Amino acid sequence: MQWSELAFNALSVDELYEVMKLRVDIFVVEQNCPYPELDDKDRHPETRHILGRNPLGDIVAYARVLAPGVSYPEVSIGRVAVAEQARGAGVAHQLMTESMTVARRHWPAENIQLGGQEYLKSFYQKMGFEPVSEMYLEDGIPHLDMLFKRN
Repeated sequence: MQWSELAFNALSVDELYEVMKLRVDIFVVEQNCPYPELDDKDRHPETRHILGRNPLGDIVAYARVLAPGVSYPEVSIGRVAVAEQARGAGVAHQLMTESMTVARRHWPAENIQLGGQEYLKSFYQKMGFEPVSEMYLEDGIPHLDMLFKRN
């Protein structure tokens, strides 16, 4: 897996298309959840886009790291997506590790928060995140806010 970290204005048109297609394929089509996928947070000047490419060069993993105050008071990781063909091989763990590394590099003193789907609670807990909210519905899908505390 080849990883890259890019600002919005550094994404090529093809990269942007692949990222949007991956996100829509997973969050809108696969999860049958129509929601406003384009939320302007992608274009925030401090947003970092994490892309994971397979050996063929296809983007099969993606997340975005948002600066403090954009979604939560803390740094946050969101839109965590792994293409179906790349699942089951540890790519999600690699993606989260890469995203957390980017968050630490840009905002070393900040905690990291995310709003994760409830069924992924144990996955995020293995990454060091702990629930900080009760379950809530976001676009009809059970979620939890989870926090990774800086030591």
